[in-house]
Amino acid sequence: MFGDLMGMMGKLKDAQKEAEATKERLNTVYVTGDAAGGAIRVTATANKEIKEIEISDALLHDKEELIDTLVVALNSTLTKAGTVQEQEMKSALKDNMPNIPGLGL
Repeated sequence: MFGDLMGMMGKLKDAQKEAEATKERLNTVYVTGDAAGGAIRVTATANKEIKEIEISDALLHDKEELIDTLVVALNSTLTKAGTVQEQEMKSALKDNMPNIPGLGL
């Protein structure tokens, strides 16, 4: 019984290390989203940190349109980043997690 518990604790510790390593690596994975046919392009890390925003000069004359388009581009980028992050974390933890019902890995 205690052997199983100790083994499970070891696997949990390994999974935690793997998750941290994956999180660090995701700082180097970039995703890009855009809106209005590329009039605004946003680049972020897979950890959802915005790194760059490019805005077409055509949008600089209409503040409301600029804001609306920027929101669409940001949401697109953050959604992509979240998807990549989720997939990478599931992949990283899959082999290291003990078989605990309800974890869904």
